Amino acid sequence: MRLMATLLLVVVLSGCGINNIPTYDEQVASAWSQVENQYQRRADLIPNLVATVKGFAAQEQETLTAVVEARAKATSIQLDASMLDDPQAVARYQEAQGSLERALGRLLMVTENYPDLKSNTNFLALQSQLEGTENRIAVARRDFIQAVQKYNTEIRTFPGRIWHSLLYSDMELKENFSATTENAEQAPAVEF
Repeated sequence: MRLMATLLLVVVLSGCGINNIPTYDEQVASAWSQVENQYQRRADLIPNLVATVKGFAAQEQETLTAVVEARAKATSIQLDASMLDDPQAVARYQEAQGSLERALGRLLMVTENYPDLKSNTNFLALQSQLEGTENRIAVARRDFIQAVQKYNTEIRTFPGRIWHSLLYSDMELKENFSATTENAEQAPAVEF
């Protein structure tokens, strides 16, 4: 009789969502790792891009220096999955990444003044890689946002709310990703 009761309890608990909260928490951590992976990919590409531009645009040292400094700052701020509950840490990390994005944008605008650079095969390949990386970052951010939404929804709705209060009360709502660029909601003006 005890064995039957234990089996019944296991079957009932396995289908009730008791494991959803830790599962979704791991998905958030995994999605954040992918965001960091893509930021690292971008940081790894930047020295090559800067070196290529430097060869053509030595007088644009200020812009190149800004990119190098922004990259150094962005890679010096680490944010692992255990820190996602700290809104200030997330904001610092996002601001450093936003500064790097802005510096890269200025660098790419500088290249418009150098026709030889724009046609250089190495530069075009690096620019393409950088564009692809920015797209990957956007996808990784989207996946992270969806994972956070799923996790936060689970601990705020029934029956996850019950399991959260009984078993996982130490697991807090996760901070979501937000834009750090000023006026990010407005489309930029494109001028030729």
